[in-house]
Amino acid sequence: MPRIRVLQSIAGADFSWAPGDVIEVDGAAASAWADGERAELVTEKAAPEKATPRSRGGGRGSRAETRST
Repeated sequence: MPRIRVLQSIAGADFSWAPGDVIEVDGAAASAWADGERAELVTEKAAPEKATPRSRGGGRGSRAETRST
């Protein structure tokens, strides 16, 4: 069965898809939904996304924090 990756939120009477969801649908539905705006075809297994790199600056910023009481 073809799979699509949802690009925009899509909902109906008996389903709800959020952006990033990968859904298995039949061929006719895949060609109808995968128009590049609402969804796209998934051709291979999706690789896990890499975590964002951590900042190497660390610690607090250079400006002193001021608070009024």
